[in-house]
Amino acid sequence: MALFSLLVAILVERLKLLPSGWQFDSVMTRYQKKFWDSQSLKSAFSVAMAIVLPALLVFVISFLLEGIFFDILSLLFWVLISIICFSHQSLRGVFKQYIQAACRGDVQACYRYAGELDCSDCLDVVDEQDLGCKVGQTVAWLNYRYYGAVALYLIFLGPVGAILYCTVRFYSEYNSKHKLEMPLVDHLQMLFDWLPSRVFSFGYVLSGQFSEGLSAWRQYGLSVNIDAKTIVTNTAVAAESLPEAGDAPLSVQSTLALLALSKRNFVLLLTLVSVLTIFGVVS
Repeated sequence: MALFSLLVAILVERLKLLPSGWQFDSVMTRYQKKFWDSQSLKSAFSVAMAIVLPALLVFVISFLLEGIFFDILSLLFWVLISIICFSHQSLRGVFKQYIQAACRGDVQACYRYAGELDCSDCLDVVDEQDLGCKVGQTVAWLNYRYYGAVALYLIFLGPVGAILYCTVRFYSEYNSKHKLEMPLVDHLQMLFDWLPSRVFSFGYVLSGQFSEGLSAWRQYGLSVNIDAKTIVTNTAVAAESLPEAGDAPLSVQSTLALLALSKRNFVLLLTLVSVLTIFGVVS
């Protein structure tokens, strides 16, 4: 079910078939407004409940659907959850606008869209080429956080794991965006990213320049206290040879190179899932 759900979710996401109101962040925004507010989320218990309830609901529905109509309803539920968790058209839209701005030479727009992709790191650059490299790192990071990590949780923990990770990610970003001091969230995000970031970043090693990527992965991935973003971005940069010049605008050359690496890494993940499915390791 994991492989089929992933393939359908990727297809739906690429074709932009899911309305924006059904995409995960939109659903969670409505959930947040309806059941919680900023004051209630200052309590550790409230934060834990806000994070656990969506996953608990998915678990109950999965349990009730199990075995009905030869598990066809369970498969459809897996597919539905996968589609919701993988659809992030707003991010794709911002990235497309960044590329279009770079191609028409609009440097100011490039900086603005880069800031929308990742609110902190992209703007700390010295020139267009540096901007392209930083956005490329952001692409590698977002590819992990919105696709790779979700896929790993779906494969090994099913829809409950995928929803739980996405919920933690939503509240981590909500906490940062609104400058709140929500308890538990940052620690949970670090915990949930610890192993998947190391597994996924090792895929960059296998998908790119092995020796350079492995050296970076060993430096960062084998350290207990290194955060997930550092591991993913530094391994990706080490595993891919970044172009110095070419026909494309300077601000997109490095970006496109790291985007290609991210795509190869995700194809590798799907290939491994296929092999594990054939041998019965993954259902």
